Amino acid sequence: MTTNFTRRLTLFDVFCIASGAMISSGIFILPGLAFAKCGPSFFLSYILGVFFAVPAMLSNAELTTAMPKAGGDYFFMSRSMGYGVGAIGGVCSWLSLSLKSAFALIGMGAYFSILFHVPIKVVAVIICILFILLNIKGVKETTRLQRYLVTGLFILLFFYVIVGFPKIDIHRYVPFVPYGKKAIFVTVGFIFVSYGGLTKIASVGEEVKNPGRNIPLGMMLSLFIVGTFYAFISFITVGLLPAEVLSSTQVPLSLGAEQFLGSTGIIIMAVAAILAFVSTANAGMLSASRYPFAMSKDKILPYLFSKVHKKYGTPYISIIFTGLIMLISVIFLELEILVKVASTFLILIFMFSNIAVVIMRESRIFNYRPKFRSPLYPWMQLTGVITGAFLLFEMGRNG
Repeated sequence: MTTNFTRRLTLFDVFCIASGAMISSGIFILPGLAFAKCGPSFFLSYILGVFFAVPAMLSNAELTTAMPKAGGDYFFMSRSMGYGVGAIGGVCSWLSLSLKSAFALIGMGAYFSILFHVPIKVVAVIICILFILLNIKGVKETTRLQRYLVTGLFILLFFYVIVGFPKIDIHRYVPFVPYGKKAIFVTVGFIFVSYGGLTKIASVGEEVKNPGRNIPLGMMLSLFIVGTFYAFISFITVGLLPAEVLSSTQVPLSLGAEQFLGSTGIIIMAVAAILAFVSTANAGMLSASRYPFAMSKDKILPYLFSKVHKKYGTPYISIIFTGLIMLISVIFLELEILVKVASTFLILIFMFSNIAVVIMRESRIFNYRPKFRSPLYPWMQLTGVITGAFLLFEMGRNG
């Protein structure tokens, strides 16, 4: 049985799916790895990442309001550049989200180990299986959970910023750029996976109410609010922890909170991290599973992937397959490899999205009528392609 989805997702759902898919590993684990590559200035990489993501955000908003279909980036690229490029892009998007979600599962295990002293990968595998079952049951249940997770998460992060800022030691920001200014840009490419949830709302565009308003507005709010939190939290964490500690830990915010709240701080931020990782893995599986579904509807993948559950109305085969890929990644891939590969796929997808807008507009297709149009066309899209190529080049040369 195949079918279209019901439009159930509101503006707040869009914001929560996008934010929840971003604000987890990007701030709860990556600061330590980023600090080791860049030094105290790594928070500037997060700020630059926001600006580098803007062109793709605007392009995806335009494309999604013109073609709000399950499969997001894949659907855009296949209709603008052909099914061959669309298939490559769809696989890249699907793998990027799946790997980012696997990264979140490992992060969840790391913070669970602080609280309960359990094996990291065992926790990741169990949680992954639970998410498969939750996503099969339905998007309504998934997004309801997402609202609670994201709301609780932002409250705890705001607490970290307000209480932690007065406790920073300014001497820990010296030397500010120990590895040179170029390291800041190299680190942008490395941490770019942190913005992976931004445009992935496009993959559930077919399920959004009033997509012409809710999709672009939800993306914009998510990017700038999450980007602001990234900048403040990474800056504060540098001022709270000694360099040797920050560069070698996978739980930087818990250790940062320990500096002003003791063991209570460790527990509070571990809970925040778990909320974040649950949110990212949940949103990631929700949107990633729509890519095999969309490609199956176009007969690029076997018919099996487009089957929809008779009772729950969800693409359950695609959800199970996506969950299996996440499980394999959790068990066999190293953390830094997961980050680099996911970031590389994400940058490629952002570049394809910008190119797709140019092709659709210049082709003057009669049926291409987006309810939102990217400003500063085509310079915004060209900037997105150039900056994406620059990040890939720097990552390749210095990775």
